[in-house]
Amino acid sequence: MVNVSQGWIKPDGNFSGFSEAVIVEFDPDAISLENLIAIHLYTHSSTSEHAMRSKYRSAVYTFNDYQVIPAKQAIEILQKEFEDPIITKVIPFKTFKLNDQQYLDYYYKNPEMPFCKTFIDPKLKILLKQFSSQVDEEKLRSAEYKRM
Repeated sequence: MVNVSQGWIKPDGNFSGFSEAVIVEFDPDAISLENLIAIHLYTHSSTSEHAMRSKYRSAVYTFNDYQVIPAKQAIEILQKEFEDPIITKVIPFKTFKLNDQQYLDYYYKNPEMPFCKTFIDPKLKILLKQFSSQVDEEKLRSAEYKRM
């Protein structure tokens, strides 16, 4: 990854309001868009409709027209790996608001908090099990993910 920014995205088009999201700037020579989408689909509820979907939209945001078709194709190809239909949409990006400082790098600062134990640790276990070749070993050590 080149950079990850956590905050709130408002998409372009017929979508209302902001939804919590991350912007991932990446080097396509180091990790493909398709692998990033696979990681995204496996580490959040990509097949689950729930009451909080307006705040936690299941989406891949695109920043140019060249990303739309590969993103949709990646989701379509990955569908065969999921029992239930993937609800994740490919949506054009419009604007972004960075989260408050207190919430940035929350897991690194608070790994023992109940939110981290309940929601983040299970996602990290999936990441380490299914995508270990994509994990940054330095970050792995610094966050002590191996304690899981």
